Amino acid sequence: MSEELAQGPKESPPAPRAGSREVWKKGGRLLSVLLAVNVLLLACTLISGGAFNKVAVYDTDVFALLTTMMLLASLWTLFYLLRTVRCPNAVPYRDAHAGPIWLRGGLVLFGICTLVMDVFKTGYYSSFFECQSAIKILHPLTQAVFVIVQTYFLWVSAKDCIHVHLDLTRCGLMFTLTTNLAIWMAAVVDESVHQTHSYDSSHSNTSHHRFTPDPERAGSSVGGDCPCNTAICQIFQQGYLYLYPFNIEYSLFASTMLYVMWKNVGRLLASSAHGHGHTPSRVSLFRETFFAGPILGLMLFVVGLAVFIIYEVQVSGERGRTQQALVIYYSFNIICLGLMTLVSLSGSVIYRFDRRAMDHHKNPTRTLDVALLMGAALGQYAISYYSIVAVVVGAPRDLLGGLNLAHALLMIAQHTFQNVFIIESLHRGPPGVEPRDTTPKEPCRGLTFANLDALHTLPACPTTPRLVGPSPEGAQEAVAIILAPRGHWRRRCLKDISLFLLLCNVILWIMPAFGARPHFSNTVEVDFYGYSLWAAIVNICLPFGIFYRMHAVSSLLEVYVLS
Repeated sequence: MSEELAQGPKESPPAPRAGSREVWKKGGRLLSVLLAVNVLLLACTLISGGAFNKVAVYDTDVFALLTTMMLLASLWTLFYLLRTVRCPNAVPYRDAHAGPIWLRGGLVLFGICTLVMDVFKTGYYSSFFECQSAIKILHPLTQAVFVIVQTYFLWVSAKDCIHVHLDLTRCGLMFTLTTNLAIWMAAVVDESVHQTHSYDSSHSNTSHHRFTPDPERAGSSVGGDCPCNTAICQIFQQGYLYLYPFNIEYSLFASTMLYVMWKNVGRLLASSAHGHGHTPSRVSLFRETFFAGPILGLMLFVVGLAVFIIYEVQVSGERGRTQQALVIYYSFNIICLGLMTLVSLSGSVIYRFDRRAMDHHKNPTRTLDVALLMGAALGQYAISYYSIVAVVVGAPRDLLGGLNLAHALLMIAQHTFQNVFIIESLHRGPPGVEPRDTTPKEPCRGLTFANLDALHTLPACPTTPRLVGPSPEGAQEAVAIILAPRGHWRRRCLKDISLFLLLCNVILWIMPAFGARPHFSNTVEVDFYGYSLWAAIVNICLPFGIFYRMHAVSSLLEVYVLS
């Protein structure tokens, strides 16, 4: 029944038929969501259970599940690609907003890093093959195949609005999305196990060991009965641990693109909407900027890298050096977050003088971007509020306590004002397009040169169909291009703001993604909440905060292009 509806005529169907189509659409979506929820809950149960003591679930069970899921998802992806190639009418529409080039480029970059990580993982487990299960070597090899197939699939099919095998396609996309989320959760748990094991090794307090993850069972960085003693084994081990952040981001990027594809299954687009979008064909990174934003952002990026290196070197040393490292770390973050807050506020103020029309077109990609920005920010909100309570109620009156409090407050303000700026930017129309006047007017046609000062005093121009087509949209676009320089300074400011925030978000992603954990080095929260509760809060909320930074980078790049 769903295929008959999908292969029907492209004209607008009558009301009863449209109602029937909508019922099937909701039914297919419900079926695919139920499948995804059940598979994801099973994966979460095994992954979380395999990471803790007193649970008879081992890393080999988790690897077996993930390998099976990746094989099934790869087979379905190949089926989709083969079906769309053999059936030219399977994809009658393509969503211009879905899968922008910078998102697909980021997916390819993170995919390459994930492949390198799989090579290191394969080498690590092959170093003691004689006493390890074969599934531990099969898992990274399968993941490499899955990453290659999925990256090609998303590169060529991210914009598809497919109209064949609707229910099967929805279920396949949701299963592939669930596979990526399961890989993400496994990587996050493995990274958390590694961080907890490092914290245990550097602290003599063993009162919380009963609640901590077991690195030997989780298969993170300890070989169990197969110790990693050789130099090559150590290189492989450290290599794949440092590449985990890229694997995490790859899974999340793929999940967002798959969700948009799932929303576009069976979607009908008007013929004029095929190419509707604001992305220009040519993008120059520093074109039409004042250079203040990129230069200041690059300065903060370089200083942030230096601060991160100093923090990593000193934080594991003696107590005095740890305090110094924390003061430097918090001071840099306070300055960076304060500047980002002020810049985001200035961007919102500029929009008060911007006369560009708001874009109210249906856009699943933009809707998902807004939801992810708001949802991912909740993780950092939670950590910040827990820190504020610990500092205020615990009443530490030293310098470190004051820096911790200022850092938490600025983190909340920065996330809030940056979200406001990004969301408003994503809903703005292209440059030069002002709100439409509903009063019918005769469009000006045939303009090849105009005095900007006299343009508003011109009477209605006689029609010249030879120079400009009869489409009112074409005339409106021509006038918009002529009027665009009037807001040139605003566009430059917005581009500078976007690039500055983009570079700052990159350095604020690098620090926690590659191991900076002031949450544990600073003992205020650990002493107030206890290690077990605080570790659970950080390990659950921090991955969302890390994802927020990279997703903000993607959104800010789109804001820069649209400005």
